[in-house]
Amino acid sequence: VVNDSKGWHKIGETTVDFSREMDEVKVIGADKFASLMFKVTDAPIDLVELEVYYESGDNQTIKVGYPIKAPGQSKEIDLNGGERSIKKIVFVYKTVPNYKDKKAHVEIWGLKTNSDK
Repeated sequence: VVNDSKGWHKIGETTVDFSREMDEVKVIGADKFASLMFKVTDAPIDLVELEVYYESGDNQTIKVGYPIKAPGQSKEIDLNGGERSIKKIVFVYKTVPNYKDKKAHVEIWGLKTNSDK
């Protein structure tokens, strides 16, 4: 992420499949966000939980527990403490069987509020 303006920014993306049910996305650059959102295309997933690791050394576990259709997106997921620098996000999911055996493409978006400026 190189842009520090207010609004939603794509943090990372990955393609998930039936073999692994956990993925990790490292966040580099302008990495301060107040909320997260997952966007899913190609195939649905059941987002179980997130583990958000902050630059400060602490982490936050967020239980999600609902499916995301494809195409579709999660609800806005607020982070503890307002806008914070994120080191990485580990997310646990279940792939939802689909008749075409498609792999889900997942994008993670972060909301910059620039509340500290």
